[in-house]
Amino acid sequence: MTKAVTGHYFLVTTVNEAGAAARRLGNNKWLERLTRIGLVGYGVTHLLVGWIALQLAFGKASKEGDQAGAFKTLAEQPFGKFLLIVVAIGLAAMTVWQVFEAAVGHTEDRGRERVFERVASVFKAGFYAYLGYKAVSVLQGAGKSSGDQQQQATSSMMDNGGGRALVGLIGLAIAAIGVGLIWYGWQKKFNKHLKTGQMSAHERRLSDKLGIGGYAAKGTVYGTLGVLVLVAAMQHDPNESRGLDQALKTLAEQPFGTVILVGVAIGLAAYGAFCFFQAKYRKV
Repeated sequence: MTKAVTGHYFLVTTVNEAGAAARRLGNNKWLERLTRIGLVGYGVTHLLVGWIALQLAFGKASKEGDQAGAFKTLAEQPFGKFLLIVVAIGLAAMTVWQVFEAAVGHTEDRGRERVFERVASVFKAGFYAYLGYKAVSVLQGAGKSSGDQQQQATSSMMDNGGGRALVGLIGLAIAAIGVGLIWYGWQKKFNKHLKTGQMSAHERRLSDKLGIGGYAAKGTVYGTLGVLVLVAAMQHDPNESRGLDQALKTLAEQPFGTVILVGVAIGLAAYGAFCFFQAKYRKV
């Protein structure tokens, strides 16, 4: 019995020490600074995707309407490759930040809400890591498009037993995320992660408008992407699943598609601007 108690005490002590070490690393000032740089880069990425979507609305897009297209656009600008390196480093810092958030963060939340936020941080860490990988791939001149990669991945998945059902579930999950993003923005849930007390009244109003519009645009795009993945599974046609670029093109093909896509482009740009508020006021 004594051994069991001793072992339990040792385990609890080890976990507490690991948690304390993680919190110390998470409070590192350099990690915070790099994370805020990453948020600026994330905002620039959304501004560029919004610009590509606006060009797509009028049939003039020369790049894919996704993050890879945004990174390629950035890399072509004066000092663009240097800026893309900075963005990649910032995204790496954001990945580490969300790993810490998943491990020991979200202490202001309790119960299920904290569990939900920590699980969300796991997915955010994976997404930021993916974006960092895409930025590095563009720097290295990797030519394969994101749409081609997603189409190939969907095709391989559907060729396996139960693959179509799995692709369909992924489509439903992505569509649900889209709906969730719209709700999250409309309810201004983003404010709990911001130091709103440090904002002026004008900044608070502007931040709310940018956040609501930005999340609505992102939710619309992800909802469309989820439907496309679901259609790909139902029709056994991986060509329907080509990522964010295909989602934007599908929106453009709808009745009043130009108007819809212009609205989405403005919303994505609004989210990009909202990221600048996050860079300054986000609780990191």
